[in-house]
Amino acid sequence: ISTNDLMEQLRLKYQQKTWAETLKLVHFCMDKPLRQPVSNAPDGPFRSCLEKIQRTLNAKSLFSMMNRLESLSKQKGLNAHVSPTGTTCYITSNMFYIEVQLEKDGEVVDVKLAHLGEAPVVCDDLVQHLRMKNYDAFGNILEDLSNLYQTPGNSEMKAKGYLALQALEKDIYSMSLLDRVQDVNRVTEVLHGKVGHLVPRTGGTPMSIEFYISPYQALEAELNPGSQVCGTKAIVIVEGTDTLHRLSLSPLLVDSQTGEDGNPTFLPLTDELSMEFSAFFVMKFHQPIPMSSSSIEEIQRLTGMLSLFLRLRIQITGLKLAPLYELIVQSTLKEKCSEDLSTHQSCFFVSLPDCPKHCYFINKGSGRSDLAGALVSKIPFSHPKCVPGVIEILRHQVARNTLISSCVSERHINEDDSELLYFEVVPHKNSSFSVFFLHPVKENLACVAIDVIASREVRCHLHLNPQDPTLNSSDDFIARALMRCMSVPLLMRAIFRNAAKVKANS
Repeated sequence: ISTNDLMEQLRLKYQQKTWAETLKLVHFCMDKPLRQPVSNAPDGPFRSCLEKIQRTLNAKSLFSMMNRLESLSKQKGLNAHVSPTGTTCYITSNMFYIEVQLEKDGEVVDVKLAHLGEAPVVCDDLVQHLRMKNYDAFGNILEDLSNLYQTPGNSEMKAKGYLALQALEKDIYSMSLLDRVQDVNRVTEVLHGKVGHLVPRTGGTPMSIEFYISPYQALEAELNPGSQVCGTKAIVIVEGTDTLHRLSLSPLLVDSQTGEDGNPTFLPLTDELSMEFSAFFVMKFHQPIPMSSSSIEEIQRLTGMLSLFLRLRIQITGLKLAPLYELIVQSTLKEKCSEDLSTHQSCFFVSLPDCPKHCYFINKGSGRSDLAGALVSKIPFSHPKCVPGVIEILRHQVARNTLISSCVSERHINEDDSELLYFEVVPHKNSSFSVFFLHPVKENLACVAIDVIASREVRCHLHLNPQDPTLNSSDDFIARALMRCMSVPLLMRAIFRNAAKVKANS
C-alpha cells in the first residue's frame, strides 16, 4: 500500500474523532515502549554500551540510581518516571507499576508494587535486590511481572488473564492444605503432598511447586540447612495461545473439602465463573524433563478430559521423540558436567567409597518405539483439578530418571588400573529395567530386575542361576535399600557387600 493511500485511510478512520482524542492516541503510541531487542534499534550499539557501563559502575548517588532504574526499565520494555521531588521512581506498564522510594543519597527506602486495580504493597524481594545492588535479579523480576500478562488482547483482557492466574493459584494453595498434617517437614511435603511443596507467588516471582527430591538432595539439605538445596520443581504461569480455552476467573474449589472419591470438589465452569481466553495455564520447568511417550500421553489425557468446554485437546507441543534413556543420559551429563562431553556415550565409570570402581554400560533401547520419549519443558492445562494428577505422573517419571541417571557420570574413560565391577543397564518397559552383572563367586550372569511402580514404591527381584550360591540379599531388602538411596550404584554396592559376607563365612 502506498503512503498516500495509507494516509487517506487514516484520515477517513479518524475524521469523526475530536482533536483531543486523536492527540491522546498519539501521546499513547509515542509513550508505548518498543518491544524489540536493543540490538535491533538504530541506537542499539550506543545503548548497549551505556548498559554495560552502568552494570559495571555501582549506583552511589540519587542521580546515578535514577539513571540505573530508567535504563533497566527500558531494557525490559517498561516506562520510568521520576516524581517532582526527585526521590521516587515509578516503573510503569499498562498493567502494573512499581514505586521505588529513595533517600537523597540514593539509598533505597521502600519498593511498592501495584497491579491494575489493586493497592500498592511493599515487595521485600525488590527492596532486598536494590539494596544489594543486584540489578540483574531486579531486572528478572521486572521481566517476570511482564510475563504475568501474556494473555493476548487489550488491557482489559490481560487484567482478566491475571485474575484467572490468581484464581488458579488460590485453588492450588487450597489443594495443598487438603489432608495436610501440621508441622510437616519440607521433604515430606515435596514427596507426599497433594501438590508437592508450594511457594506462593511474591511480587514478580511466579508460584513454584517442588514435587520431587532425591534422598541425596534431602540429606544434603538436612546437613546444610542454609544451602537452599532444591529438588525438581515447576513454576505456574499463564501463556497466550492460538486457540481458545475456558479458564476460571474465581476459585473453584469448594470449601477445601474432598468428595466421595477422595478427590477435591470443584464448582462447574459456568459463564459467571469463567470465560474463554486465547491462553492456558502452564507448569514450566527450569530444565526440560525427559519423559516417556506413555507419560506424555497420560498427562495429555488428564489435561484434555477435565474441561467440559474444551474445543481442542491441549497438546504438549514442540516435542521431538528420541530414545528415553538417551535423553536421560544427555540431561544428566548436561547437569553434571561443566565442560562439553559427548552425549552419545554409553559407558560410565562410577567411584564409591570402600568399593571397587563400577563400570556401567547403558543400553538405550534405541531400536524400540515403546521406549521413546521427549524432553518436556512445560505442561499446559486449563483446570486446577488436573494439577495433583499431573504432579503424581511427574514424580513417577522423575523417580525413574533418578535411578538411570545415578549410573551416569562425567567419567567415561578408566583413568587407572584399579579393579572394576561391570554392570549393564537394560530397559524393559517405560517403568522397569534390569541391571546385569557377573556373580561375585561364580562366572555366571546375575540380574536385578527393578520396576518403579510409583515414585514411592519399587519392586525388585534378584535373578540367579539356580546352581549359584545366594548373595544374601532378599527382594525385600533390595527394594528397601533402593528406596532409601534411589541410586543403582549404591544398591549394587550393598548387594556385593552382602555377598562378601557370605563368601567370608563359607
